[in-house]
Amino acid sequence: MSRIAVVPGSFDPITLGHLDVIDRASRIFDEVHVLVVHNPDKSALLPIAQRVTLIDRAIREAGIPDHVLVTSWSMGLLVDYCVDVGASVLVKGIRSQIDVAYETPMAIVNRNLAEVETVFLLPDPSHAHVSSSLVRQVAGLGGDISPYVPAAVADYLQNQRGD
Repeated sequence: MSRIAVVPGSFDPITLGHLDVIDRASRIFDEVHVLVVHNPDKSALLPIAQRVTLIDRAIREAGIPDHVLVTSWSMGLLVDYCVDVGASVLVKGIRSQIDVAYETPMAIVNRNLAEVETVFLLPDPSHAHVSSSLVRQVAGLGGDISPYVPAAVADYLQNQRGD
């Protein structure tokens, strides 16, 4: 039996912390779906299709195995996607107690709705302070985001700004 996991997020943009969690998930599970989802509570920097392209490029450039797939989902509950692809696990990166408090109720509901378990992975400590919203803020003010994001993302955003 194949163990399939889903790593969901808005990934707007993907950070090195996200990439670290995806890489480690790829070593645990037989198939990993990186799922870009729309978060209605956030104002997006990048269109979803562009996020999918940048994530796929970053994953390939990092040498993460081919059993990691990148796609998007906007047609219902996250657990609906999991059921559709046969995934029994969600993988979430946790940076702090704030993340734990936010993610725990969702993990319980996802288990109750579709028997999908949630596994929390801690990012490498060198990335634990970085969030996509912090990267968006730094990028929006013209700062250097290259220490926080994969090269594909830094290059894309610099080209968008005309640097």
